[in-house]
Amino acid sequence: MPVGPAFPISNGMNKLIFLDTETTGNEIGKDRLCQICYKYDGNLKTNYFKPPIPISVKAMSVTHITNKMVEDKEPFEKSKTSKELQALLKDGILVAHNAKFDIAILEAEGLTVSNYICTLRIARHFDENNLIPEYGLQFLRYFLDLEIEGGAHDAESDVNVLFAVFQRLLAKVKEKIPNEEEAINKMIEISNNPVIFKKFNFGKYKGELVEDVFKKDRGYLEWMLKTKLADGTDDEDWIFTLKHYLTQ
Repeated sequence: MPVGPAFPISNGMNKLIFLDTETTGNEIGKDRLCQICYKYDGNLKTNYFKPPIPISVKAMSVTHITNKMVEDKEPFEKSKTSKELQALLKDGILVAHNAKFDIAILEAEGLTVSNYICTLRIARHFDENNLIPEYGLQFLRYFLDLEIEGGAHDAESDVNVLFAVFQRLLAKVKEKIPNEEEAINKMIEISNNPVIFKKFNFGKYKGELVEDVFKKDRGYLEWMLKTKLADGTDDEDWIFTLKHYLTQ
């Protein structure tokens, strides 16, 4: 597995920016930001913005943020929040669940993210036997039995869950790397490298080892890889896993 870049951490936890976005949809390259929440050094900030494209009905059904709710809001780009967040990201470390999506949304708004931690990828990394059925943030909230107030599908609530999931994962890393700054560095390294799945937790081979399926039904892995590539899916970990086995 490739080794990600090393990022020096000088101030540990107070460099972390816990962030979640709500968007007009889930299509990277098309959809834009309509709500953002981030927690930095104990301070929580939440704002709504008017996106340059309408919020889809599907997105509204999930987030309950409507076009009417944001019609009188300012655009995120060039807003005070945008400038403040970019200043934080310059020297800080973004923490997000499925970070590549949030990074893509921020980049579409003109922001640059240098360092990041992805709690989704770290959760997958430590689930070596694929015991967790799903890796969604709210699923992990209950799977890990985290006691958190607030609902789901709202950026502020999601940031609170994100913070709790991060703390649990950091504790896991610190079992082997007690120094907090070194542990955070390790989380950045993990976040920058794809994870190889060992077991299917879906489909007709659910519960079986990927290696065993490769030996008896290579065509299934080839079909799955072709499908994911054709769909333009952002599931980098599964694509990496499939390529790993198919190029042996």
